[in-house]
Amino acid sequence: MPYYIYKITPGPTDLLKTLEKLEQYDSYKEARNRAREMRAAAQPTDNHTIKVIFAGSELEAEEQLMEKREAPILREWEK
Repeated sequence: MPYYIYKITPGPTDLLKTLEKLEQYDSYKEARNRAREMRAAAQPTDNHTIKVIFAGSELEAEEQLMEKREAPILREWEK
């Protein structure tokens, strides 16, 4: 399964995001390094996030990125 690099731009609500597939790699190391380069080249005023995701297809990757995930529970000692 390939690694996809996506640019995620927030929408008017948390549920609406614009996903743009940028690149695809077969190895994690290549995808990670390329994503780091893209993040380093981004301007501070840019309103997007670069993410690497491992999925069987583009559709599966986009479904995973659009999922609403619950915030992790912080324990007393983690605050």
